[in-house]
Amino acid sequence: MEKDGRPNWDSPMQFVLACVSYAVGLGNVWRFPYLCQLHGGGGFLIPYLIMLLLEGLPLFYMELAIGQKMRLGSIGAWTSISPYLGGLGLASVVTSLYLCLYYNVINAWSFWYLFHSFQSVLPWGVCPINSNRTGPTEECEVATPTQYFFYRETLNISSSIEEHGGIHTGQALCLVLAWAITYLFIVRGVKSTGKVVYFTATFPYLVLFIYLIRGVTLYGAINGLKYMFTPKMAELANPRAWINAATQIFFSLGLGFGSLIAFASYNQYNNNFQNQAIVVSLINSGTSIFASIVTFAIYGFKATLNYEDCLDRMRILLLNTFDLAEDAISMDSVLEWIEKLNTTYPEQFAQIADKVREGECNLEKELDTAVEGTGLAFIVYSEAIKNMPLPQLWSVLYFFMLLLLGIGSMLGNITAIITPLRDFKIMSRMSNELFSGLVCVFCLLLGLGFTTTSGNYWFTIFNDYAATFSLLFIVLIEVIAVSYIYGIKRFEKDIEDMLGHRPNWYWKIMWAVTSPLLLIGLFIFYIISYIQGGTPTYQAWNKELVSSGFNIPDVSLNLHIIIM
Repeated sequence: MEKDGRPNWDSPMQFVLACVSYAVGLGNVWRFPYLCQLHGGGGFLIPYLIMLLLEGLPLFYMELAIGQKMRLGSIGAWTSISPYLGGLGLASVVTSLYLCLYYNVINAWSFWYLFHSFQSVLPWGVCPINSNRTGPTEECEVATPTQYFFYRETLNISSSIEEHGGIHTGQALCLVLAWAITYLFIVRGVKSTGKVVYFTATFPYLVLFIYLIRGVTLYGAINGLKYMFTPKMAELANPRAWINAATQIFFSLGLGFGSLIAFASYNQYNNNFQNQAIVVSLINSGTSIFASIVTFAIYGFKATLNYEDCLDRMRILLLNTFDLAEDAISMDSVLEWIEKLNTTYPEQFAQIADKVREGECNLEKELDTAVEGTGLAFIVYSEAIKNMPLPQLWSVLYFFMLLLLGIGSMLGNITAIITPLRDFKIMSRMSNELFSGLVCVFCLLLGLGFTTTSGNYWFTIFNDYAATFSLLFIVLIEVIAVSYIYGIKRFEKDIEDMLGHRPNWYWKIMWAVTSPLLLIGLFIFYIISYIQGGTPTYQAWNKELVSSGFNIPDVSLNLHIIIM
């Protein structure tokens, strides 16, 4: 304990692991691989690493310095800098509250899938039997078993946001469990959190390493890895690639929520946060690349299976249409036979030309199909897992890893609320156990709305608007306040007081010029995109349209998920 009575981390390692556990989250697994796929594979690493140096690292350093110097949560820290900036800390708390309300819902989904993994046949691997017991459920047959299990069994999703059904009991219980575990991990403040992060920050890497070994040995994995490591350099001329790189760095490091300020406030005054900022930022980015290798191996496996299924369907179509012998066409010669039969029997081929065009088999096209967010985590991965040997084992490992990544980030999110509020005298009179419990119960009760039949649509709204645009504004004001209200010279004197040396020219140029300009550019981009987007729309799972034979719009392909 320090003289001011504020608890400290037991060691600098605990602080580093807490930051890693917070920053390395679900976005590293399901957002970064999507952006790599969207922007030309490995070529996306160039704008990503440049944005890390120009934006992510300097702002991460800045927040740690503020927390360690002021030894207060976000509200108290910014009020100390200027009484007029107290609202900036309050904005961080409110944004973290919004995030906490829906972030633990993802952990509830992970619990749901984890519990369902202990079955002889994975429930998302086959369609359930219909009520007449005459065959599979029609809704599932039209979609896929993995889509059906997520949207119908897991979410029990309604056909629109206006249809408010009851609470999904299973999901509600999983959400209660998620919040109960979160409470147990933070009940004694930094002392209990410091012990937990040894596990939440390290075990996911063990699972990722196991998945890496398994992934690269999967059939067709090499196709996915070639896709990732064959950069499309033309994407560097695409402004969207640079904007997405800046956005990913910003949200992945968890800037603006107040979590980093709260964590750093428990450091010893002379702790070397500069080296820790560099280490955590590099670990975060390295994890994104590591997770992408695993993901692209699984992409390759799934895309190869889909491609060969397509070739087999096409082979059967040709055999039946042209009455050929069973062994006349091999899988490797399907495309040659299509061209040959089209030339030799044009009239007969014309009868199936539409089917051939609709079912065109293209491995590159399969690999180009980019999916992010819940679509990647709970549908694409589930689809791949069910085709692996011992799928139950890989399912348990995967969803347990997702759970630890989610809980690790939740520790930072909830600390960003509790720490600044506990700095107020009236709140500090309560015990840690009582105050933390009240915050968790409050978030749980509000979060139950996400477990209703329309809850996933509200989840999307919160995810798109609650903690994206507001964070850009918060961090922009933060860097302007430090550089031009508090003053760079005063700030570097504080750093010298803590570290024994002043920050070099790189940090000062980033804080004073480069990072603010980048944030202003992102801010303007978001405003323009919002205006040009027109009236917001969403896609929905419609049970009636499915039974009528219409295609199901896959919500997961269009959700804009930016989660740490």
